[in-house]
Order: sequence, then C-alpha cells, then structure tokens
Amino acid sequence: MPAACDSVLEDIEDIVSAEDLKPHDRQFVRKNVFPKVRKRNSQKNIQTDDDPPSDSIIPGAQKIWIRTWGCSHNNSDGEYMAGQLAAYGYKITDNSAEADLWLLNSCTVKNPAEDHFRNSIKKAQEGKKKVVLAGCVPQAQPRQDYLKGLSIIGVQQIDRVVEVVEETIKGHSVRLLGQKKDNGKRLGGARLDLPKIRKNPLIEIISINTGCLNACTYCKTKHARGDLASYPIEELVDRAKQSFQEGVCEIWLTSEDTGAYGRDIGTDLPTLLWKLVEVIPEGAMLRLGMTNPPYILEHLEEMAKILNHPRVYAFLHIPVQSASDSVLMDMKREYCVADFKRVVDFLKEKVPGITIATDIICGFPGETDEDFQETMKLVEQYRFPSLFINQFYPRPGTPAAKMHQVPAAVKKQRTKDLSQLFHSYNPYDHKVGERQRVLVTEESFDSNYYVAHNPFYEQVLVPKDPLLMGKMVEVNIYEAGKHFMKGQPVSDARVYTASITRPLAKGEVSGLTEEFRHASQNGTNWKAHPSAEIPVKTPLRSRMALQLPWQQEGGGLKILSVSLALLAVLVMFYYGGMKTEL
Repeated sequence: MPAACDSVLEDIEDIVSAEDLKPHDRQFVRKNVFPKVRKRNSQKNIQTDDDPPSDSIIPGAQKIWIRTWGCSHNNSDGEYMAGQLAAYGYKITDNSAEADLWLLNSCTVKNPAEDHFRNSIKKAQEGKKKVVLAGCVPQAQPRQDYLKGLSIIGVQQIDRVVEVVEETIKGHSVRLLGQKKDNGKRLGGARLDLPKIRKNPLIEIISINTGCLNACTYCKTKHARGDLASYPIEELVDRAKQSFQEGVCEIWLTSEDTGAYGRDIGTDLPTLLWKLVEVIPEGAMLRLGMTNPPYILEHLEEMAKILNHPRVYAFLHIPVQSASDSVLMDMKREYCVADFKRVVDFLKEKVPGITIATDIICGFPGETDEDFQETMKLVEQYRFPSLFINQFYPRPGTPAAKMHQVPAAVKKQRTKDLSQLFHSYNPYDHKVGERQRVLVTEESFDSNYYVAHNPFYEQVLVPKDPLLMGKMVEVNIYEAGKHFMKGQPVSDARVYTASITRPLAKGEVSGLTEEFRHASQNGTNWKAHPSAEIPVKTPLRSRMALQLPWQQEGGGLKILSVSLALLAVLVMFYYGGMKTEL
C-alpha cells in the first residue's frame, strides 16, 4: 500500500476520499463511539544501547571526516566548514573508517566527479555513517533520488554547518539551501572571518566573489553558485591581513570568474589587487585565479602592471575552451578566438615570461573535425605550459545536454590527439642552468621532494630539507620535465623567511580570537545574526530562539505535529465540522 506522502496533494480535498464519512454521518454514529484505554507495550518503549534517543547524544564529541572534490573555491569552503566544526569541539579525522559522520563536499563540473560523490554516499550508508552533503551537486539539484532523506548544507550557508551536523547526528534531516541577502541584495556568501583549518598552513585561499555573469550552455556550476556576488574590498583585505598574521606566505584568489569581480558593487579586479598588494609582506606571494577573456580585456594595461609586481606571480588562468568561433557561440562564451589571442599576446609582451594556463573541451556538441583542428593549431602556436584537457560530458539540466552530441568514440579520440600534442613539447627545457628565486610551500605527491614555485608559478622540486619549508630561496635548475623543474639551493644565497610569524600547526584552527576561544570554553557559540552579517554570541541553549523550528532539537517531530494539527483543523473547516469528537 503506498504511503500517504507518495503523491503530491493538489488540494485539501485530496486528503478525504469518497468513502470517508461526512460530518453529519459522523454525528449520527457518535453515540456508538467509546473511549478506550490504550495498552502500553513496554517493550516498544525500551531504548537499546545501540540506538540511544537523540536527546541523549552530546553534539561536539564526534569524529568527522571531510572529503572535498573540485576547484579551489570548493576547497576553501571545505576549510571553513572544518574550522567551524573543530572550534565547536568535533574532531576532524583523516580516517574515514573511524568517523561518526562524513561531510561530502561535491563538485558538479563533470560527470566523473559526481559519480565519485554518489559512490561515497553509498559507501557511507553501507558503513552506517551519518552523512551531510555540501557543494555544488546538492545545491544545483537537491531533489535527486540519491539525495533523498540526507542533510544538505548550501554553498552560501556554510557558516551554519555546525547546526546541520548537530541535527544530523541526532538523527534529523536538515536542508539549508537559501541565499544570503542584505536588503534584498545577494551577498557573496558566508563571512570571511570564520574559523577554518587550512589544508596547507602556508596557503590561504580567499574567495573574492561567488557566481558569474555568464550563461555557458555546458555549465552546471552556474545552477549552484548563481549570478555574480562580490565581497567588499575591505573584507578581503582584512582576511589577507589576518592570514599573514597566522604565518601564511602565499594567497590564492579564487572564484568562478575573478575577472568579473566587483562589477556588481561598483568596483573592479585591479582596484582590489592594488589594495591587496599593499599588505603583502616581503617574500610572500599572491596568485590570481581563473578569469574569462571578456572581463580581463577591459583591464589589460592595469593587469599587466600588477602581474609585473614582485609579490604577484606572473601567472594567469584564461580558459579558451575552443579555437572555433562557431563552437564558442554555441557555448555562449561571449568572446571570439581573436579576443583570447589579444589577451595572451598583450600579456606575453608586457609581462615577459608570464605563464598562461588554459582549458579546452573536446567534443562539444556540434564540433566538427575542422573546428577541432583549429583548436589543435592554437595549442601548437602557443604551446601552453599548463593545459587542462576535458572530454565533454553533458550535464543534466544544461542546454548543451539537449544538443546533438558528438559520438563518444570521436570525443575520446580528439581528447587523445590533443593530449598527445600537449605531451609532444617540453616547456621548461630551455630553463636548465638558470638561477631562480622560489618559494617553498608544499610536499610532492610522492613525498620525495618539497614543491616550490618561481615568479612565474612554475613548479620547481627542491630537496626535502625541513629548513626550506616556507622559505624564499635561490636554486640552480639542473633538470626539467613536462610539468616541473628540479632545483638545487645555492649554498651562498640568502634564505628568506616569507612568513611574518610562525605558521599554524597542521590541523590547527585559524581565526580563533581570544574572544572566540573564551566563548567555546564557556559553552557558548558564535552565530550569525539573522538580519545582518555580524557575529552575535549566544548560549547554546538560548540559541534555539534564533533558529527556525526545523533547526531546533527535535524540530522534525515538532514540525510534523504542528502540520498534522493544522491539517486536521482545515479538514474539519472544509466539511463544516468544528465539533469535538471522541
């Protein structure tokens, strides 16, 4: 027998069938109704140790495993969520098996990323883990079948992750997918001064805006991140200052399109960058994120000056996607190949040695062999040192998914051909023998080297000497590969400490002011005021007053009870009965 909630109710009448008694019929049989004492089943009221009541669970004592897929913006969101949970008392673990709850932060750009996300949900459920979902997949399509019954934290609601996790651990399902607004104007998202745990204590990722101004026909991220919403310059500069005070020596600026920054708030990217440059300490570096050609075209002169600054990497990620104007038109990219070339040529002339990274989609719907050959010629002409090659995947709900698709075998072959072309040249061979200044910030994937970057954000592997981490050093390049160079520190060169203070330990929470620490130790919690983006300290218990009913303890049952009561009243009103019945 189907459940009552399996179908959508179009009207209150749908609740009452033709066979149900009418009010006057119920009045006639009322004399035959007698109250009965319900027998208690004591066994049903006994809670087992394996399934304690939700009220007996103490939030903040559990272990949480966080997995993030996708871009640096998503990684920044993951760091913020980890920081807030750790500040509340939860233990962030790298061991998924020992975790009580999995927080899965998804990416919706390509099918494989969503497949990994879906498989992780299934694995968590099989392992009897509590699950909270985040990122662009559930934000864009929260009603997908495999998301049913699971808690979701929206991309603009990450400052409320503690509440969602708390309720999920108690056995409730919570979904917060709304947009943050101030007087009706959409904001960039959660506050930038929230606690966070940096994946790398030396690198701060700052989201300068969310969303974009484009409507690319293949893009699913737009469904999740929405239109452009920029953070004020003052907040971004303050975040950068705080990061440097915590030992950070490298800042990444990220967003769906950094070039569009500020167009919604009356400013622009160069204005922000000049303000940030003023607060970057000597030895520290700033890396710009991805920008689409249309918006960078308006600021080429200023951008060239900024990219020549000694504390800014001469690096820019400018996706071209295709070298065919007809394909770009079908993609609704709002530029032509000539625009892209103009940007690249200008920056190469004005910023000697600059690294230009780009993206290309192989097999977009309608792409002909001639279109693809134009793309091959573009790569051959510029020999991009960093090239992200993507086979086209139709994303559900996008216009491109409804277009005539290129056969899978053709897409696969074009991807293979472009990859072979990319690997046919070595962009760094001519740099062997050079003496370069590099900033050491990471460990290589194989753990055999430390990873540094020169002023052009080219990867340089150096000896794994702990004294080099976080330092600006000079190296002699003695070997070059496809994606890296190897350098040996110069013995007589000065080793410069890039951080102005000791970096935080790995896993240590950033942004914990003394006031925040005091609040945590005394059983209070920081909570965003519902009508403004300002922190308000409230006791955990009284915090309920600021929450919607479904966010409160036992809120799901309360909502259900109230809803059923209102439904009963409506039914009785409809049939003319407001009479008490036994």
